[in-house]
Amino acid sequence: MSGLATKRLMKELADIQGKGTPEGIVLLSADDLQEWIFLISVLGEETIYKGETFALRMKFGNRYPIDVPEVTFLANDQYQPPLHPHVYSNGHICASILGNEWSPVLNAVAICITMQSMLASNKKKSRPEGNDRYVRSAPSNPKLTRWHYDDDVSFSIRLNLFNILRVLLN
Repeated sequence: MSGLATKRLMKELADIQGKGTPEGIVLLSADDLQEWIFLISVLGEETIYKGETFALRMKFGNRYPIDVPEVTFLANDQYQPPLHPHVYSNGHICASILGNEWSPVLNAVAICITMQSMLASNKKKSRPEGNDRYVRSAPSNPKLTRWHYDDDVSFSIRLNLFNILRVLLN
């Protein structure tokens, strides 16, 4: 791993260990600087995900934070990806922050906050259109998918980025 990536991830990990994470977000494992797993719960009584917890895996490459990490919801015996119009059954996520909206000022916690917010704003549990077809032919790394962002979720994620940046910079 490059010096830039190592330095940045060590700082992020120290911040998490020192300041903690926002409510509903828990760092489950960060055994090395290449893969971290967070648990995400959606807060509030009105959420359709009440009582559910999802595991979000981040794989960091040599060019982090210049390049976005590989981010997926875990899909295994213990955890299942949320039913959401932008989350495929293999855990891949179609969200602009994980593609063309990525900025090196963002970090792992910002990704978690964005995913938590994306889930909190959802009103209908469903898979994306074409889920089965996509999962059959998807690359193992979702960063290799050419996503098309065309709805209000991308817009709401952009709006939430401003709030996330305020939290990170304070």
